[in-house]
Amino acid sequence: MSYGRITMTRSKQAGTPRPANRKRQLIDHSAQLFLQHGYPQVSMADIARAAGVTAPSLYRHFADKQALLYAAVLAGVDGLQAGTDTALAAADGDRHAFIASVCGSMARRQNASTLWRWTGTYLTPEQNREVVKGTRVALAQWADLLFTDRELLDWEQRQLVWTMLSVVGSLSVHRARLPAAQAVRELTAAAERLVELTPSLATDLRVPPPIDVPGDDRRTEILDAAAELFSARGYGPVTVDEIGAAVGITGPSVYKHFPSKAAILIEIGRRSGARLEVGVMAAYAAGSDDADRLALMVDSYVATITSIPDLSVSFNNASALSGDPSSRELIDIQRRYVMRWISLLTAIHGIGEAEAAVAVHAALSMVNDAVRVRRGVERPDFPAQMAYLMRGVLGLSPSPDQP
Repeated sequence: MSYGRITMTRSKQAGTPRPANRKRQLIDHSAQLFLQHGYPQVSMADIARAAGVTAPSLYRHFADKQALLYAAVLAGVDGLQAGTDTALAAADGDRHAFIASVCGSMARRQNASTLWRWTGTYLTPEQNREVVKGTRVALAQWADLLFTDRELLDWEQRQLVWTMLSVVGSLSVHRARLPAAQAVRELTAAAERLVELTPSLATDLRVPPPIDVPGDDRRTEILDAAAELFSARGYGPVTVDEIGAAVGITGPSVYKHFPSKAAILIEIGRRSGARLEVGVMAAYAAGSDDADRLALMVDSYVATITSIPDLSVSFNNASALSGDPSSRELIDIQRRYVMRWISLLTAIHGIGEAEAAVAVHAALSMVNDAVRVRRGVERPDFPAQMAYLMRGVLGLSPSPDQP
């Protein structure tokens, strides 16, 4: 059996696991810890303790934490392929059966599609290329079945299956308040809506002119520089000295404006929350009804996350603030914002909050994932296409000028 490119064999002596089995256990425990706490916050000692082994035993299998992360990510790629193979066999050529099977499989194997999206920053370029290569193999199989009877361009097919991967893996970013089977059905419905879309039909975003959030010039410079560094390299590896150097001051001078690196990240989160709130107010002022308001909020969200790094940085590095009392404030900001979407969607479709939450998190995961791994973000039409797909997944008219 293949697991993360590691071949497993059963021990000839019952009850005595071979080292390969021990490797699988270590990979499983590390994947769960990385997803739960964030890669920078997990140590080799944490993994050894969770797996019930000594640190020297862990190092006999993996040279360092990064090697273990890579093995865990590759295990996820293998899990994606295994889920794809199972779904293809179960569907027997039926597109709807395939989508339902994939959603069920990925709900059971959440790290199969999730770990790389959260930790790709910590892999080498060569490792990331290997992960993308393996993922593309599975997604090409998705496209072959899903779009066999549709006239779609190659880039449209690629965009749809990559965003579908985000949709089917979105249960990992929130706690669905539904029985597992019902959550999978809601996820399947969202994926069904997605694959019916045609990305080339996307229209321009409807967003008001950007509004600068006021603040002290030097503090703003520091926040801007830190957000760019955190976006490129992740929160953990970036030092205060590097943030200072980016704005032409020393590291100790940064502390005149912020007491810690964590305080910088928290302020970035507050600033992104303020920008989102501006978008909410504009949507409620300009929207003609609840559907139009939610569509405008989609456009505002996409415009914000694709134009400045604050929102993505705040969302992607929240685990770094675990235990910090101020982190509660940022979580509350994010939850209140998402609840605005959920409340509108319940009113539009006459469904419960739990059902609406599945669709909302699926839609948000699509653009969050794409920005996090920088998939297609350099294209000028990327924001419009993402908003189009998100509106479709939410069951709204994909384009404002369509009924």
